[in-house]
Amino acid sequence: MVLFAVVLCMYLITLAGNTLIIVAIRINARLNTPMYFFLCNLSILDIGYTTSVVPQLLVHLLTHHKSISFNRCMTQLYIALFLGSIEYIMLAFMAYDRYVAVCHPLHYKTIMSRRVCLQMMMASWTSGCINAVVHTAFTTRLHFCNYNVINHFLCELLAVINLSCSDTFVNDIGLMVSGVLVLFIPCTLTVLSYVYIISAILRIRSAEGRHRAFSTCTSHLTVVILCYGTAMVAYMTPKAETSPNRDKMLSFFYAVVTPMLNPLIYSLRNKEVKAALTKIIRWKNVNLER
Repeated sequence: MVLFAVVLCMYLITLAGNTLIIVAIRINARLNTPMYFFLCNLSILDIGYTTSVVPQLLVHLLTHHKSISFNRCMTQLYIALFLGSIEYIMLAFMAYDRYVAVCHPLHYKTIMSRRVCLQMMMASWTSGCINAVVHTAFTTRLHFCNYNVINHFLCELLAVINLSCSDTFVNDIGLMVSGVLVLFIPCTLTVLSYVYIISAILRIRSAEGRHRAFSTCTSHLTVVILCYGTAMVAYMTPKAETSPNRDKMLSFFYAVVTPMLNPLIYSLRNKEVKAALTKIIRWKNVNLER
């Protein structure tokens, strides 16, 4: 019951925080920029990702017979892979957006046009769909013998593969390839973008300008470290060095904790988002008084 209460509170905070971010961006014309377009999509992904995991977890925390059908397990696996892959790729595009804003401010509107932003989002969603379809297809072809207990709180890809009694060589190759394409390359491009960003910020003569640039980028960099760090440790560590308990902790962090922290990080570090959220709260209070 204690775990149920804690996870439920975290889930409600995730839903409320990300929903407020979406509403604030949608109703405030000043936030109609590429950065907030990506932030809005990130909040949508966080809501979808955590919703694919937490409700089932809450049910299992209250029941003694913790079961899930194979079809529901594969559905949860697909949704988690689909939304998670999109988020990792989109974070690289967000880093590129910050790179253009800091290093090429005069050409920002031209480079980061609405068309380019939509193309980036379509590329993220398409890549996420392909990655999820491939891994789900590879997983459904596996044979599962008499032992059918997943040592995890969700149908996580590595836990399901380890449960199989058939050859998982193809799955292991797929994990390695997607780890490079979905995690390592986007993470490398993100780090490279921030190397250029930090060097450009240090050349700004105005202390106020440096502080503003650092403030805008720090929130995104914090989210990048949280997302990429936990996922790369979970998916790119050799099997010999992994353990079920560690994998469960990492999965809980990027499936439950990170979606809850993202809106808090962005709202606390971003003055424009805080101003938009304050405006919404004041508007609600005025309506309640009426």
